[in-house]
Amino acid sequence: MKVVIVGAGFGGLKLARKLNNKKGFDILLIDRFNYHQFQPLFYQVATGGLDASNISFPLRKVFQKSKNVRIRLATLQQILPSENKIITDTGEIDYDVLVLSMGADTNFFNNSNISDNSFPMKSTVEALQIRHRLIQNFEDALTVTDKDELQRLMNIVVVGGGPTGVELSGTLAEMKTYVLPKDYPELDFSKMNIYLLEGTDRTLGTMSLKSSRQSKRYLEKLGVQVMTQNIVKDYDGQDVLLQDGKRLHASTVIWAAGIKGNIPDGIDKSLIARGNRLLTDRQCRLLTYNNIYSIGDLASMKTPKYPNGHPQVAPVAIQQAKFLAKKLRRGEEDSPLPEFEYKDKGSMATVGRNLAVVDVPRPKIHFRGFVAWMIWMGLHLMLILGVKNRFFVFSNWLYNYTTYDQNLRLIFKEFYKPRKKKL
Repeated sequence: MKVVIVGAGFGGLKLARKLNNKKGFDILLIDRFNYHQFQPLFYQVATGGLDASNISFPLRKVFQKSKNVRIRLATLQQILPSENKIITDTGEIDYDVLVLSMGADTNFFNNSNISDNSFPMKSTVEALQIRHRLIQNFEDALTVTDKDELQRLMNIVVVGGGPTGVELSGTLAEMKTYVLPKDYPELDFSKMNIYLLEGTDRTLGTMSLKSSRQSKRYLEKLGVQVMTQNIVKDYDGQDVLLQDGKRLHASTVIWAAGIKGNIPDGIDKSLIARGNRLLTDRQCRLLTYNNIYSIGDLASMKTPKYPNGHPQVAPVAIQQAKFLAKKLRRGEEDSPLPEFEYKDKGSMATVGRNLAVVDVPRPKIHFRGFVAWMIWMGLHLMLILGVKNRFFVFSNWLYNYTTYDQNLRLIFKEFYKPRKKKL
């Protein structure tokens, strides 16, 4: 059976590993990058706490001893279901079974100004772009004489109060307190503002009410200006326009307010659900198709517990990958597997040093503060691929904790290309 897996995120990589060296399978894993990216720690790359290589792992190294898994760097452009074929930017590929696990990308809600002028953070490269922009802003601030422009360079707006926005805002606030004043003694960081904008009435809206309240309290304690029930209407590279007409001056806006699935051409439009996700049955199979599956953020599987689809988090993708691997290995001859059911083991978010929140559904337990922070670190270390990567991540965390500093505030001029700014 030739299984083509498109996307080497948490779901696609786990599926390939589960089918690795299994008889009867020829696996082709396709991705735009030659490495797996650990998305939960993008924000630490963006703020100089970790190097990009610490959270990236070469795909070919994962399958060095594999007899049936092969890697191809390509971008999926179109699916031809009637021919059991896909078209990529490097050529055509046949399949017996196709698994779509391309995940999701940033959703700018069709606002071209916001797309052109704000920074997304859905890849390692984008995280590095944010890091370079932040540092370059402070370098530029040293020579600016106009007070309004100086304020814009020092202000940072984070849009989206989910885990990404909360964790990024908290880390930026700690940099403002412990790091930046030492790097730039000429600047007055008491005038620097970090805004976290959230359209709903609370941060961490998918977690418990306790976690939401505590995360907001932690952020405000760190100096973040949390602005709930505030929707961004527009951004021209200079000022953020809110729906109520208020303006925030900032030359850096980081967009973490929404995601949408990466859907290629060739899929029946009737299968596209809310959030640009693909409708699947409880066996992870796309509706109306016999040999096309979807897992992870791209899939919208409606169940009694999750009528609008599962949350777009890594554990869902991993569990679906394990389920699908078992289904493919059993084949059609045996009785079908029971329907997929997501087992929620909890959710967590870190806000800053010794500050985190953890919700465990069964038994219903809530952790906060230092204990939650230790749980968060331990779990993330376990999920990172490679002993070497775990060692470097832990070493950086230990260094940051003991010195109150990060040591990766570097600008690579050949890499960094400032985004176009509309004046």
